[in-house]
Amino acid sequence: MAQQSISRRNMLLGAAAAFGVPAVLAACGTGTNTTTAGKSSGALSTVTLGSNASDEIPKKSLETQIAAFKQAQVKINTVDHNTFQENINRYLKGTPDDVFTWFAGYRMQFFAAQGLATDISDVWQEISADYTPAFKAASTGQDGKQYFVPSTYYPWAVFYRKSLWQQKGYQPPKTLDEYIALAKKMKADGLIPIAFADKDGWPAMGTFDILNMRMNGYDFHISLMGGKESWTDPKVKQVFDTWRGLLEYHQPAALGRTWQEAGQSLQQKKTGMYLLGMFVAQQFPENERDDLDFFTFPEINPSFGTDSIDAPIDGYMISAKAKNVDGAKVLLKHFAQAATQNMATKLDPGTLAASSKADPSGYSSLQKRGAELVNQATHIAQFLDRDTRPDFASTVMIPSLQTFITKPNDIDSLLASIEKQKANIFQ
Repeated sequence: MAQQSISRRNMLLGAAAAFGVPAVLAACGTGTNTTTAGKSSGALSTVTLGSNASDEIPKKSLETQIAAFKQAQVKINTVDHNTFQENINRYLKGTPDDVFTWFAGYRMQFFAAQGLATDISDVWQEISADYTPAFKAASTGQDGKQYFVPSTYYPWAVFYRKSLWQQKGYQPPKTLDEYIALAKKMKADGLIPIAFADKDGWPAMGTFDILNMRMNGYDFHISLMGGKESWTDPKVKQVFDTWRGLLEYHQPAALGRTWQEAGQSLQQKKTGMYLLGMFVAQQFPENERDDLDFFTFPEINPSFGTDSIDAPIDGYMISAKAKNVDGAKVLLKHFAQAATQNMATKLDPGTLAASSKADPSGYSSLQKRGAELVNQATHIAQFLDRDTRPDFASTVMIPSLQTFITKPNDIDSLLASIEKQKANIFQ
């Protein structure tokens, strides 16, 4: 499946001007059912929504957006985020909700190509003026039709507490050598340098992504995700060798820790920095969020510099088995509105709005910095488990990366195993 390189120019095309950047992120099973009523005129019956927004802040954000929807009643079926993602295929083939939360790009295309999503090109005829061409491309299937409405997105970077860094005299590193030197200094100061967690399987993917893009470039990374490169390539081995050298500075026992717990260690100043999405802000009390800052992961290969980042886009799709397609399309138009996305970014400090017409003047300093980071990036990846086949991500990459974290000295056999499994999946 072809990947779209979202360039800085395309990302910003048609953006609202406030500070020059548009405001630009999974799904199933049995969960907690919440009914949020927007008063219906009677023309539309209840719309069901399968949601992965199981954490407190995203859940409240979604409920608030739904409360502002008056055309129909909406029944939200909330499922644990990871459970939702792991069971998405079974969910969509079973008895799915009308609307479901999902991801842009490859992951959307994969299910659209299987006939598990409803074509919403007619919705896009009404909302396209509110999005840049890059966002529309990320919402478009292989057949040229649209299947996804973007809502919010968030960049990945290395986060830290400004007050701690000022106290210790730390400075954001520009190169890998400076990054390692900083980690050594933190260790000497009694800190765990790098917060780290991989209990849920996906967080470590972000480390692989950024190392591969920094060392081998965006094009190679996306080609590798698409099954077109060999995992036994020396370029890939070098990524794992480099990562192995960094593991001594990572928070130990990562497989027993959630990203939330790692985020709390950063908030408590037990760790010095954390490579994660901007949603790490959810783990900080509101009165401490101004103390949260970040830097983009430093340069490793001068040929690529820091030109690429992960900035996943979250949004909504309509299942192919939706019982209330008309109501579902009206709900998607609601999610596409700038006013709705403004609610989301106000309530969730770790997100940015996808609509070009959203108002960034209400952004926190962290959100403004996040939008600027995206502005500066030449290439934007969607994240490993969104840029490749879902079966490859879940059945091969999650256990492989967890194996590497616990046994980092057997890289050759690990990569040979990944390549063998890849060959069977990408036939």
